[in-house]
Amino acid sequence: MVRSISVRKLVTVQDLSVEDIMLILKLAEHYKLHVKSSTMYDKPLTGRIVGLYFELPSTRTRLAFGVATFILGGNVIYLRKDELQLKRGETLEDTIRILSRMLNALVVRVLDHDRLLKIAEYSEIPVINGLTRMYHPTQALTDIFTIREFKGFRRDIKIAYVGDGYNNVCHSLLLACSKVGLNITVACPIGYEPDRKVVKMAEENSEISNCVVDIVHDPIEAVKNADVIYTDVYVSMGTEKEREKRLRDFEGWTITKELLKHAKKDYIFMHCLPAHRGEEVASDILDDPKHSVVWVQAENKLYIAMSLLTLLL
Repeated sequence: MVRSISVRKLVTVQDLSVEDIMLILKLAEHYKLHVKSSTMYDKPLTGRIVGLYFELPSTRTRLAFGVATFILGGNVIYLRKDELQLKRGETLEDTIRILSRMLNALVVRVLDHDRLLKIAEYSEIPVINGLTRMYHPTQALTDIFTIREFKGFRRDIKIAYVGDGYNNVCHSLLLACSKVGLNITVACPIGYEPDRKVVKMAEENSEISNCVVDIVHDPIEAVKNADVIYTDVYVSMGTEKEREKRLRDFEGWTITKELLKHAKKDYIFMHCLPAHRGEEVASDILDDPKHSVVWVQAENKLYIAMSLLTLLL
């Protein structure tokens, strides 16, 4: 019997205890082994229905939770805002009350984080944050699962996130790394720093886990002797109107072979995808078979999704 984690609604990584995170990773590892070896016989979601409510585009998160539910024996219903009575004026609260009575869990992707909080408040079933403008917890759990797979959780490991700091992936990665004791340095241009409240939470986590959380404005400083190099797009969902300004502000911040000369020789490169090739990362870095782990990273979201659904349900 798999024990559950301490929360029923995953809004941010900060909601999870270290014990919760390690249990999620351990079960994801178990599922990856058995799915890969075609020995996946357990069907803990038999008779369960998972709703995927997405107001924004999704490839990996939608696919991961859909496939995970099917593998675990459950069924999926995909819900779009423009196909629900929300389009005709029904309140979000009323809609969530109805979904709670017909579904067993809800994976939600909305831009406004307060909207996600309202959904979690009115839901009577487990809710998983599948992305908001502020946080992307399932991505961060996938990321540290991938880091552990390739590098382990060594005390001396250094993770360098280079790019837009005020970013849902960066925010969640700061929280996840600081929770489990992984050193992380975020490098971003001035004006693109992570949210101060998130940094404060990460720093408080790091005091307990005894790791380093650092925010700098020099990509070379961040990448120097790093084990893991991570980046994300400069123009995230919700910032499309700022595209031209952002591309100017991030000029010279592209992850290239020249920059990565400062990293450890056995570094791994990570990206949550989708990537804008030639903007935040050069194609030869993304496709580098020796260092890039982005395709394994993307696949690993499936096993994290399987783990979360099992533990929450």
